[in-house]
Amino acid sequence: MPIVLACSLLLAGCGADVASEAGAGPDTVTIENCGKTIDYPVPQRAVAYDMSATERMFALGLADRMRGIVMPSTTEGPVSRSPYRADYESVETLSTDVLSREVVIGAEADWVLAGWQSGFSEERGVTPALLDQVGIQSYMYTETCYNYGTDPITVPPLEALYTDLEQLGKIFRVEDRAERLIADLKARAATLERNQPDGEPARVFVYDSGTDKPFTSGAQTAPNVIVSLAGGRNIVGDLDERWTTIGWESVVDAAPEVITVVDYGDQPVQDKIAFLKSFPPLAESPAVRNDRFYVLDYGEAVSGPRNIEAAEKFGEYLRSIGR
Repeated sequence: MPIVLACSLLLAGCGADVASEAGAGPDTVTIENCGKTIDYPVPQRAVAYDMSATERMFALGLADRMRGIVMPSTTEGPVSRSPYRADYESVETLSTDVLSREVVIGAEADWVLAGWQSGFSEERGVTPALLDQVGIQSYMYTETCYNYGTDPITVPPLEALYTDLEQLGKIFRVEDRAERLIADLKARAATLERNQPDGEPARVFVYDSGTDKPFTSGAQTAPNVIVSLAGGRNIVGDLDERWTTIGWESVVDAAPEVITVVDYGDQPVQDKIAFLKSFPPLAESPAVRNDRFYVLDYGEAVSGPRNIEAAEKFGEYLRSIGR
Protein backbone atom coordinates (compact mmCIF):
# COMPACT_ATOMS: atom_id res chain seq x y z
CA MET A 1 0.00 0.00 0.00
CA PRO A 2 1.50 3.40 -0.93
CA ILE A 3 2.39 5.54 2.07
CA VAL A 4 0.00 8.30 1.02
CA LEU A 5 -2.91 5.85 1.07
CA ALA A 6 -1.71 4.29 4.31
CA CYS A 7 -1.50 7.69 5.97
CA SER A 8 -4.89 8.75 4.64
CA LEU A 9 -6.44 5.64 6.16
CA LEU A 10 -4.71 6.33 9.44
CA LEU A 11 -5.83 9.94 9.46
CA ALA A 12 -9.48 9.17 8.73
CA GLY A 13 -11.54 10.22 11.73
CA CYS A 14 -8.44 11.87 13.16
CA GLY A 15 -10.17 14.28 15.54
CA ALA A 16 -12.27 11.65 17.29
CA ASP A 17 -9.34 9.24 17.61
CA VAL A 18 -7.00 11.82 19.08
CA ALA A 19 -9.58 13.00 21.57
CA SER A 20 -10.31 9.50 22.85
CA GLU A 21 -6.68 8.36 22.93
CA ALA A 22 -5.42 11.57 24.52
CA GLY A 23 -7.77 11.17 27.45
CA ALA A 24 -6.41 7.76 28.36
CA GLY A 25 -3.33 6.69 30.28
CA PRO A 26 -1.34 8.13 33.18
CA ASP A 27 -0.44 11.79 33.60
CA THR A 28 3.07 11.09 32.37
CA VAL A 29 4.88 8.40 30.39
CA THR A 30 8.49 7.43 30.94
CA ILE A 31 10.61 7.29 27.77
CA GLU A 32 14.26 6.46 27.06
CA ASN A 33 15.62 8.99 24.59
CA CYS A 34 19.27 9.13 23.56
CA GLY A 35 20.41 7.55 26.81
CA LYS A 36 18.24 9.70 29.09
CA THR A 37 15.11 8.69 30.99
CA ILE A 38 12.43 11.36 30.70
CA ASP A 39 8.90 11.64 32.11
CA TYR A 40 6.60 13.33 29.62
CA PRO A 41 3.14 14.74 30.23
CA VAL A 42 1.11 15.12 27.05
CA PRO A 43 2.58 18.11 25.17
CA GLN A 44 0.11 20.94 24.64
CA ARG A 45 2.24 23.30 22.52
CA ALA A 46 4.52 21.08 20.45
CA VAL A 47 7.07 22.47 17.99
CA ALA A 48 8.87 20.40 15.32
CA TYR A 49 11.93 21.27 13.27
CA ASP A 50 12.50 20.43 9.60
CA MET A 51 10.66 17.83 7.52
CA SER A 52 12.09 14.81 9.32
CA ALA A 53 10.56 15.72 12.68
CA THR A 54 7.46 17.38 11.28
CA GLU A 55 6.38 14.46 9.11
CA ARG A 56 6.75 12.05 12.02
CA MET A 57 4.09 14.14 13.72
CA PHE A 58 1.89 14.40 10.63
CA ALA A 59 2.05 10.65 9.98
CA LEU A 60 0.61 10.13 13.46
CA GLY A 61 -2.24 12.57 12.82
CA LEU A 62 -0.90 15.17 15.23
CA ALA A 63 -1.01 18.32 13.11
CA ASP A 64 -3.81 19.76 15.20
CA ARG A 65 -1.79 19.18 18.38
CA MET A 66 1.12 21.37 17.28
CA ARG A 67 1.95 24.97 18.21
CA GLY A 68 4.02 25.34 15.06
CA ILE A 69 6.97 24.27 12.95
CA VAL A 70 10.39 25.66 12.11
CA MET A 71 11.01 24.94 8.45
CA PRO A 72 14.21 26.20 6.76
CA SER A 73 13.66 28.06 3.50
CA THR A 74 15.68 25.38 1.65
CA THR A 75 12.73 23.00 2.12
CA GLU A 76 10.17 25.21 0.37
CA GLY A 77 10.11 23.06 -2.77
CA PRO A 78 10.00 19.69 -0.97
CA VAL A 79 7.23 20.94 1.35
CA SER A 80 5.15 22.00 -1.68
CA ARG A 81 5.51 18.46 -3.09
CA SER A 82 4.82 16.63 0.18
CA PRO A 83 1.78 14.36 0.54
CA TYR A 84 1.34 16.14 3.89
CA ARG A 85 0.99 19.55 2.24
CA ALA A 86 -2.44 20.16 3.75
CA ASP A 87 -1.00 19.51 7.21
CA TYR A 88 1.87 21.91 6.55
CA GLU A 89 -0.66 24.57 5.58
CA SER A 90 -2.70 23.96 8.73
CA VAL A 91 0.21 24.51 11.13
CA GLU A 92 1.88 27.87 11.73
CA THR A 93 5.42 28.23 10.39
CA LEU A 94 7.25 29.97 13.22
CA SER A 95 10.48 30.51 11.31
CA THR A 96 12.09 29.70 7.97
CA ASP A 97 15.56 29.69 9.53
CA VAL A 98 17.31 27.15 11.74
CA LEU A 99 15.87 26.16 15.11
CA SER A 100 16.63 28.69 17.85
CA ARG A 101 15.86 29.00 21.53
CA GLU A 102 14.37 32.45 20.89
CA VAL A 103 11.79 31.11 18.45
CA VAL A 104 10.82 28.25 20.75
CA ILE A 105 10.47 30.49 23.80
CA GLY A 106 8.63 33.13 21.78
CA ALA A 107 6.11 30.50 20.70
CA GLU A 108 5.59 29.49 24.35
CA ALA A 109 6.30 25.90 23.34
CA ASP A 110 6.27 23.20 25.99
CA TRP A 111 7.93 20.47 23.87
CA VAL A 112 10.29 20.38 20.87
CA LEU A 113 11.02 17.57 18.39
CA ALA A 114 14.28 17.76 16.43
CA GLY A 115 17.52 15.89 15.80
CA TRP A 116 20.99 16.36 17.20
CA GLN A 117 22.91 18.68 14.85
CA SER A 118 19.68 18.72 12.90
CA GLY A 119 17.95 21.39 14.93
CA PHE A 120 19.51 20.98 18.35
CA SER A 121 23.01 22.43 18.50
CA GLU A 122 25.54 23.44 21.14
CA GLU A 123 26.89 26.13 18.83
CA ARG A 124 23.49 27.77 18.38
CA GLY A 125 22.58 27.43 22.04
CA VAL A 126 19.50 25.27 21.57
CA THR A 127 19.94 21.89 23.25
CA PRO A 128 17.64 19.68 25.31
CA ALA A 129 19.52 20.67 28.48
CA LEU A 130 19.24 24.39 27.76
CA LEU A 131 15.55 24.07 26.95
CA ASP A 132 15.00 22.16 30.19
CA GLN A 133 16.33 25.21 32.03
CA VAL A 134 13.41 27.28 30.74
CA GLY A 135 10.81 24.57 31.31
CA ILE A 136 10.59 23.22 27.75
CA GLN A 137 10.84 19.48 27.22
CA SER A 138 12.22 17.90 24.08
CA TYR A 139 12.60 14.64 22.20
CA MET A 140 15.55 13.94 19.93
CA TYR A 141 14.87 11.55 17.09
CA THR A 142 16.81 8.37 17.61
CA GLU A 143 18.82 8.26 14.38
CA THR A 144 20.78 11.28 15.63
CA CYS A 145 21.69 9.68 18.97
CA TYR A 146 24.58 8.24 16.95
CA ASN A 147 26.84 11.19 17.74
CA TYR A 148 25.16 12.73 20.78
CA GLY A 149 26.79 13.11 24.17
CA THR A 150 29.65 11.25 25.80
CA ASP A 151 28.07 7.81 25.39
CA PRO A 152 26.44 7.77 21.93
CA ILE A 153 23.76 5.22 21.12
CA THR A 154 23.74 3.74 17.61
CA VAL A 155 20.44 2.44 16.27
CA PRO A 156 20.09 1.50 12.58
CA PRO A 157 18.10 4.24 10.80
CA LEU A 158 14.98 2.21 10.05
CA GLU A 159 14.79 0.78 13.58
CA ALA A 160 15.36 4.32 14.87
CA LEU A 161 12.35 5.52 12.87
CA TYR A 162 10.15 2.76 14.28
CA THR A 163 11.37 3.60 17.79
CA ASP A 164 10.45 7.24 17.35
CA LEU A 165 6.99 6.55 15.97
CA GLU A 166 6.30 4.16 18.85
CA GLN A 167 7.54 6.59 21.48
CA LEU A 168 5.78 9.59 19.97
CA GLY A 169 2.64 7.50 20.01
CA LYS A 170 3.11 6.98 23.75
CA ILE A 171 3.95 10.62 24.48
CA PHE A 172 0.84 11.88 22.66
CA ARG A 173 -1.34 8.93 23.76
CA VAL A 174 -1.97 7.73 20.20
CA GLU A 175 -0.37 4.32 20.65
CA ASP A 176 -2.87 2.46 18.49
CA ARG A 177 -2.27 4.77 15.56
CA ALA A 178 1.49 4.41 15.96
CA GLU A 179 1.22 0.63 16.06
CA ARG A 180 -0.82 0.57 12.84
CA LEU A 181 1.61 2.84 11.04
CA ILE A 182 4.68 0.88 12.17
CA ALA A 183 3.08 -2.42 11.20
CA ASP A 184 2.35 -1.09 7.71
CA LEU A 185 5.89 0.23 7.23
CA LYS A 186 7.46 -3.00 8.51
CA ALA A 187 5.31 -5.14 6.23
CA ARG A 188 6.26 -3.10 3.18
CA ALA A 189 9.95 -3.17 4.12
CA ALA A 190 9.75 -6.95 4.45
CA THR A 191 8.15 -7.20 1.00
CA LEU A 192 11.00 -5.18 -0.48
CA GLU A 193 13.57 -7.45 1.15
CA ARG A 194 11.83 -10.59 -0.14
CA ASN A 195 11.61 -9.28 -3.68
CA GLN A 196 15.19 -8.12 -4.16
CA PRO A 197 16.75 -9.46 -7.35
CA ASP A 198 19.49 -12.08 -7.37
CA GLY A 199 23.06 -11.16 -8.13
CA GLU A 200 25.33 -8.30 -7.21
CA PRO A 201 23.38 -5.19 -6.09
CA ALA A 202 23.54 -2.09 -8.25
CA ARG A 203 26.26 0.34 -7.17
CA VAL A 204 24.60 3.61 -6.15
CA PHE A 205 26.13 6.98 -5.30
CA VAL A 206 23.92 9.34 -3.27
CA TYR A 207 24.79 12.92 -4.23
CA ASP A 208 23.55 15.72 -2.04
CA SER A 209 25.74 18.62 -3.16
CA GLY A 210 29.30 19.86 -3.49
CA THR A 211 31.76 20.37 -6.32
CA ASP A 212 35.25 20.37 -4.77
CA LYS A 213 34.16 17.41 -2.63
CA PRO A 214 30.78 15.68 -2.68
CA PHE A 215 28.45 15.64 0.32
CA THR A 216 26.88 12.20 0.58
CA SER A 217 25.05 9.68 2.75
CA GLY A 218 26.88 7.25 5.02
CA ALA A 219 25.59 4.18 6.84
CA GLN A 220 23.71 6.08 9.56
CA THR A 221 21.20 7.79 7.29
CA ALA A 222 17.88 7.08 5.61
CA PRO A 223 19.21 6.99 2.00
CA ASN A 224 21.45 4.07 2.91
CA VAL A 225 18.31 2.18 3.96
CA ILE A 226 16.40 3.32 0.87
CA VAL A 227 19.14 2.11 -1.47
CA SER A 228 19.55 -1.20 0.35
CA LEU A 229 15.82 -2.03 0.52
CA ALA A 230 15.48 -1.17 -3.17
CA GLY A 231 18.14 -3.77 -4.01
CA GLY A 232 21.11 -1.47 -4.49
CA ARG A 233 24.35 -0.88 -2.61
CA ASN A 234 25.38 2.54 -1.40
CA ILE A 235 29.01 2.88 -2.51
CA VAL A 236 29.88 4.45 0.86
CA GLY A 237 27.46 2.30 2.85
CA ASP A 238 30.33 0.92 4.92
CA LEU A 239 31.22 4.43 6.12
CA ASP A 240 30.07 4.71 9.74
CA GLU A 241 28.86 8.29 9.36
CA ARG A 242 25.69 10.23 8.80
CA TRP A 243 25.80 12.90 6.07
CA THR A 244 29.45 13.51 5.30
CA THR A 245 31.98 14.82 2.79
CA ILE A 246 34.21 12.40 0.87
CA GLY A 247 36.75 12.66 -1.95
CA TRP A 248 35.83 12.30 -5.61
CA GLU A 249 38.49 9.62 -5.98
CA SER A 250 36.46 7.12 -3.97
CA VAL A 251 33.39 7.84 -6.10
CA VAL A 252 35.31 7.37 -9.35
CA ASP A 253 36.92 4.14 -8.08
CA ALA A 254 33.49 2.73 -7.13
CA ALA A 255 32.18 3.24 -10.69
CA PRO A 256 28.55 3.91 -9.67
CA GLU A 257 25.86 2.53 -11.96
CA VAL A 258 23.25 4.99 -10.68
CA ILE A 259 23.63 8.43 -9.11
CA THR A 260 20.79 9.41 -6.81
CA VAL A 261 20.52 13.21 -6.55
CA VAL A 262 18.78 14.84 -3.57
CA ASP A 263 16.37 17.59 -4.61
CA TYR A 264 16.15 20.59 -2.27
CA GLY A 265 17.56 24.05 -1.62
CA ASP A 266 18.41 26.91 -3.93
CA GLN A 267 20.25 24.82 -6.52
CA PRO A 268 17.85 23.19 -9.00
CA VAL A 269 18.31 19.46 -9.20
CA GLN A 270 18.84 19.68 -12.96
CA ASP A 271 21.82 21.95 -12.31
CA LYS A 272 23.28 19.31 -9.99
CA ILE A 273 22.82 16.65 -12.66
CA ALA A 274 24.35 18.93 -15.30
CA PHE A 275 27.42 19.36 -13.11
CA LEU A 276 27.78 15.61 -12.60
CA LYS A 277 27.47 15.00 -16.34
CA SER A 278 30.12 17.60 -17.11
CA PHE A 279 32.56 16.62 -14.34
CA PRO A 280 35.49 14.99 -16.20
CA PRO A 281 36.49 12.41 -13.52
CA LEU A 282 32.98 10.88 -13.68
CA ALA A 283 32.76 10.79 -17.47
CA GLU A 284 33.53 7.07 -17.73
CA SER A 285 31.35 5.95 -14.83
CA PRO A 286 28.44 3.71 -15.89
CA ALA A 287 25.94 6.15 -14.35
CA VAL A 288 27.10 9.05 -16.54
CA ARG A 289 27.66 6.97 -19.66
CA ASN A 290 24.15 5.53 -19.44
CA ASP A 291 22.49 8.72 -18.15
CA ARG A 292 21.23 6.99 -15.03
CA PHE A 293 20.33 9.76 -12.60
CA TYR A 294 17.54 9.28 -10.09
CA VAL A 295 16.01 12.25 -8.26
CA LEU A 296 15.31 11.68 -4.56
CA ASP A 297 13.14 14.34 -2.98
CA TYR A 298 14.46 15.84 0.24
CA GLY A 299 11.29 14.82 2.09
CA GLU A 300 12.04 11.21 1.16
CA ALA A 301 15.78 11.42 1.81
CA VAL A 302 15.59 12.60 5.41
CA SER A 303 14.61 10.08 8.07
CA GLY A 304 10.84 9.87 8.22
CA PRO A 305 7.68 7.95 7.38
CA ARG A 306 8.22 8.33 3.61
CA ASN A 307 11.47 6.35 3.55
CA ILE A 308 9.70 3.09 2.70
CA GLU A 309 7.76 4.67 -0.16
CA ALA A 310 11.06 6.10 -1.41
CA ALA A 311 12.60 2.61 -1.37
CA GLU A 312 9.60 1.21 -3.24
CA LYS A 313 9.91 3.84 -5.96
CA PHE A 314 13.68 3.49 -6.23
CA GLY A 315 13.30 -0.29 -6.46
CA GLU A 316 10.92 0.19 -9.39
CA TYR A 317 13.49 2.41 -11.06
CA LEU A 318 16.28 -0.14 -10.61
CA ARG A 319 14.07 -2.89 -12.08
CA SER A 320 13.26 -0.59 -15.02
CA ILE A 321 16.96 -0.42 -15.94
CA GLY A 322 17.46 -4.13 -15.45
CA ARG A 323 19.03 -3.95 -11.98
